[in-house]
Amino acid sequence: MDVSMKRRTLLKVIVLGDSGVGKTSLMNQYVYNQFNQHYKATIGADFVTKELQIDNKLVTLQIWDTAGQERFQSLGSAFYRGADCCVLVHDVNVLRSFETLNNWREEFLKQADPSDPETFPFILIGNKIDVDGANSRVVSEKNATDWCATRGNIPYFETSAKEDYNVDEAFLCVAKTALASEQEHDIYFRGISETCSEVEPRGGCAC
Repeated sequence: MDVSMKRRTLLKVIVLGDSGVGKTSLMNQYVYNQFNQHYKATIGADFVTKELQIDNKLVTLQIWDTAGQERFQSLGSAFYRGADCCVLVHDVNVLRSFETLNNWREEFLKQADPSDPETFPFILIGNKIDVDGANSRVVSEKNATDWCATRGNIPYFETSAKEDYNVDEAFLCVAKTALASEQEHDIYFRGISETCSEVEPRGGCAC
């Protein structure tokens, strides 16, 4: 069967976190293998798509990037509903960005209103581990893993969007986690747009 006619699964992923933690940089590094030191702040919301193959299944990951501010609720709860996974991002060099993670998590659950909030999949990413040779770091790996452990053992990844460290691994885990929880968003894509990234066969997930 032609690959464009095969059954594909659309997975919706929401990326949340304070402004400046590197959400846009992570997404662009993962999808386009690009890093730009001078991104403008995201206004409202935007998304990118990435196609990959997981266990012989074609997956289209639709990754939504939202403005990192408390007013993100104004985007409307419909924007968050239907999400298959939520990625929470903090900057390991900015304590405040770690301290607000629970607010982001709770707001997502309130807005998305998943059928089973206790088991809804989250992934935590600690970004910018490259900054200042890690001398500026204020959030330890233990801080982050302890936070994850008390919230259902959320998978945790430390990344550098700038150095392209651990970015693919983190998002592959996102895709696998979303795929595992996805129940009702299978759709047929007929003649997928050529603007989407090439199918990327990957396997294995540490989480």
